[in-house]
Amino acid sequence: MGVGSSSLSHSLSSSACTYLASFSHRSESKPVSTSSSNILSNSFIRSTKAMQTSSSPSHSSLCQPLRCQKSVDTETKLEDTSNTSVAGSLERPPELIKEMVSEALFWCSLHGLVVGDRNNKRSATVPGVGLIHAPLSLLPTSFPEGHWKQACEVIRLGLHRSDYMLDAQTKELLQIELNTISCSFPGLGSLVTALHRNLLSNHGKDLGLDSKKVPENAATSGFAEALAKAWNEYNDSSAVIMVVVSPEEYNMYDQHWLCEELKQRHSVTTIRRTLADINREGEILPSGALQVGNHTVAVVYFRAGYSPNDYPSENEWSARLMMEQSSAIKCPSISYHLVGTKKIQQELAKPNILERFLDNQDDIAKLRKCFAGLWGLDDSDVIKEALERPDLFVLKPQREGGGNNIYGDNVRDTLLKLQLQGTEGLAAYILMQRIFPTTTRAFMVRDGVCYQDTAISELGIYGAYLRNKDKVIMNDQCGYLMRTKVSSSNEGGVAAGFAVLDSIYLI
Repeated sequence: MGVGSSSLSHSLSSSACTYLASFSHRSESKPVSTSSSNILSNSFIRSTKAMQTSSSPSHSSLCQPLRCQKSVDTETKLEDTSNTSVAGSLERPPELIKEMVSEALFWCSLHGLVVGDRNNKRSATVPGVGLIHAPLSLLPTSFPEGHWKQACEVIRLGLHRSDYMLDAQTKELLQIELNTISCSFPGLGSLVTALHRNLLSNHGKDLGLDSKKVPENAATSGFAEALAKAWNEYNDSSAVIMVVVSPEEYNMYDQHWLCEELKQRHSVTTIRRTLADINREGEILPSGALQVGNHTVAVVYFRAGYSPNDYPSENEWSARLMMEQSSAIKCPSISYHLVGTKKIQQELAKPNILERFLDNQDDIAKLRKCFAGLWGLDDSDVIKEALERPDLFVLKPQREGGGNNIYGDNVRDTLLKLQLQGTEGLAAYILMQRIFPTTTRAFMVRDGVCYQDTAISELGIYGAYLRNKDKVIMNDQCGYLMRTKVSSSNEGGVAAGFAVLDSIYLI
């Protein structure tokens, strides 16, 4: 095979890119019409209204391993908190919790379950400076085995992560979003699973828990295998894999786990460069190969480049264009990056769209079962419903990563502003049914402080997909990420300080 003839790809195949291109072209002139079957149904309104009756759960602080903290919850919760987590299923003796927290913190230090300390500015740029344990759940969160199997069966994509929540009212597993670049924590997430299995092996008898019910997590090895196979397809043994990173990265150790796996298990060299570095050092050779410094780049693995903040000048845009124009394998390419936008998620949820990309009716049914309500802002009926009941919706911009969604009364305020801007403003967002997830009680550890609180969790399934033209080389579910946060928080980012790393306990 020729150099650069393969691509890391979306499992809906290249036809999804064609669809995206045609959609993008049409959207410049007029909004895409929304099927009448996408209009918010009265049954959805009725079922979700029933979930609004709420009460404020109690909170309990724990004996402190280092110091004590009691979290404060200011948002009302669902009445149904019967799905108690493994952590909160029984009253845990404070002495046991103290012992386990201390043991967990030692384990994190010894096994590299660490991030940079945001109180130390140098920890984002200098390896080995200002390390602190990653925020984590002390015990895994219970999760229905049937829903776990369902999540593992759908949406196998590039090196991507598809995120889900369990809806408390319908008991359905519903998709939140698809991430094409913002797919962090395959390294540290795998370590948290190992930590929980270790803790349950040591204390399972006292806790009444079985470590074997925590599923193994091979995210690091799965991602590394996909990247190594892509590097192999490029067919140049002297070439490297280039990881595109932020100038300041507190989560660098998660990324280095993957690089170490590539080196030790696959003998593949990686380099790390910012977009500014690539603009300064990079060039496209007459052969089409991407040269960065003295290295020929076989695979470009983006771990940055999904936020507008990543492009402060034309230099960064020039670097992105250079990479796209080269023969290096992009993970993801710009077309697949755009396929992960919220608008495409909404379009794929329309009737008869999945049938354009998939033939197997069972696969189509499994995918569609995970879709929450999704609507374009060219639908006046849905906008009217959202203005009247903004608490039932989430307003999502065409962005990837946490911290961008709009909730509650801010949905109404933003919609009114967007209506004044006209078609262009409305096209920048979609509306999604707000999912009211099942709540649990969980022990969470951050900065050495352990506290118990009412929490909700989000399950991310990592997928690795590699093809060369029409030949599918790899299509595997290769691990998972469980994130748990206090139920009062709308955002779910671990690195951003909202959530902790977790794993699951099958029930």
